[in-house]
Formats: sequence, C-alpha cells, structure tokens
Amino acid sequence: MQRINEDIKQQNFKQIYLLYGEERYLRKQYTDRLRKALCPYDDQMNTHFYEGKDINVGEIIDLAETLPFLAQRRVIFISNSGLFKSGGEKMTEYLAAPCETTLFVFTENEVDKRSKLFKAVQSKGYAAEFAVQDENTLKRWIAGVLGREGKRITENTVQLFLTRTGTDMENIQMELEKLICYCMDRDVVTAEDVETICTMRITNHIFDMINAIADKQTRTALQLYYDLLALREPPMRILFLIARQCNMLLQVKELKARGHDNKFIGSKLGVAPFIAGKYVTQATRFKTAELKKAVRQCVEAEEAVKSGRMNDMMSVEMLIVSVL
Repeated sequence: MQRINEDIKQQNFKQIYLLYGEERYLRKQYTDRLRKALCPYDDQMNTHFYEGKDINVGEIIDLAETLPFLAQRRVIFISNSGLFKSGGEKMTEYLAAPCETTLFVFTENEVDKRSKLFKAVQSKGYAAEFAVQDENTLKRWIAGVLGREGKRITENTVQLFLTRTGTDMENIQMELEKLICYCMDRDVVTAEDVETICTMRITNHIFDMINAIADKQTRTALQLYYDLLALREPPMRILFLIARQCNMLLQVKELKARGHDNKFIGSKLGVAPFIAGKYVTQATRFKTAELKKAVRQCVEAEEAVKSGRMNDMMSVEMLIVSVL
C-alpha cells in the first residue's frame, strides 16, 4: 500500500497494478486513488472498465494496443475477472511486452500466487495484498475516523463496536457514519450509543444462537431465530449459516488439537485473530461428536424442505429444538 502511495506522490507509475485480497474497502480506496491519479476525471476516451469472468481478453488486448487519444496514457481497469486463478494465459502472454502507453489496474478478491499471470504482474508491475485487518489496526483506524470528527471512544466501547460490526471495513465505515451523526452534539461515543445505533450483523445472531444451544437455552435460541425472521432473513439462509458455523467450529477444534494458535486458525478461516479467538472459545463448549451430529441434522433439515416434507420455517425451528 505504501508503494502505491509513493508512486502517486512521485507520479512515477508502474505499468501494471494488481490489488487483491479479502478487504474490499481498502481495495476500493486504492483503486479510486489510482484512478484519480492516472485518469483525468472527464477522460472517457482513454479510461476503460471491465468486470466479471465473461470479459473478452482479446478485445481488451486490441484496446490496449491502441494509442491514447490526445492523452499521455490509456488506462484499463479489470475487476473480478478470475484470470489469476484460471484462463489467464492469453493475458499473461500479452503482458510480457505490452504497449508502453497502456496501464492496467486489476482488482481481485482471490488470486493464485503460483499462476503465471500473477508472476507476470510481479515482474512488470506491483501486486498489493489487502488482507483482513487485525484488531489493533482496526481500533486505530476507528479512533482516527472519530478523532477527525472531534470524538473519542474508550477501549471497551470500541471492542463492543467491533463485536457488532465484524472486521469488514466497509461495514465499519457505514456504522461509524451512523454513530457520528447520532453523537453530533457530544464528543464521547458511549457503549449505549453503540448498542442503540449499530446494527447487529446476522453472523452475530448466529453466533449467539449457537451459544444458546451450547447452554441448553431453548427459548433464547428460538427467540434469536424469530428475531432474524422479523428482519426478513430467509429461513434457508439461516440454516446455511448455522451449518457453516458448525463446520467452522469443527475446523477450529481440529486445528486447536494440532496446537495451532489463534492467528494461524484465523488465517485458515479467513477471519481476524480476535474473531478466531471467539470461535475457539465457542468450540470448547461442544464435543466433536455433537458438532458432527449438528451438521448432519442441518443436511436432513434442508432435505426435508427440498422434498416438501416440511416448510422451511418449521424445518429450522425443529432443527434448533432437536440440537438442544
């Protein structure tokens, strides 16, 4: 990331940039910075955007070979193409000797670092990974955003905030905007403000539901389910998330048994270490056999709905009761 900032500051650009990783917010921020630095705002003749796995690579290459129109460069933005996982051979061949006046900016959620296209970018340009940020980095960022608005937040309150928002910076940004507006006339953000304003993500409801199941609290687990239904969450999506959570807890138990720490477990699950720590704690409340049984019951519940033996709402309700 620092490299991109330096390139923009010095106006000395690489011919190819690849921005990849799970953190969408940072990917978008740096893509926007490159666009503003590389392309005049109203230059539609030399700025081009392609998105999705059905893009025509041959068409892009033909465009890349075309000299810019009354401008220093032509810039092609390509996002979510999947070329860095498969089908990137033709683009790799072209990038070995691209037109000097054409620049490429790729943005991808996932890449295969062993692919020839990834290595071509490393050779000719710069690849920046935007991973899920750790807890301390997020806390500093949150404090910085609030500080620029003249507001402060305590350690305990920011921790509560993160438990409600998760680690997705895009979601955090939206929730911060709501908090700032709500606390317009005050300079300290309190826990009460967070609880009043910040939306509880569905994954948090599922986490709490699994905790209630572990504690044999049938009423609490069902109430959380009804709350999700009231928020218009489809029963089959709730079922999917319950099954996913149980599968994740199985993975956590296996990784923990092998002696791995929370950082390693988080990397395997694709979550921040402090979130992984919550999963580790929750996993200790179940036996492996219980989790495997729960996963089987999720499959049976889905089959009951698809076969027409039970409606979706009742199927998930019966699953929650039977797991307890």
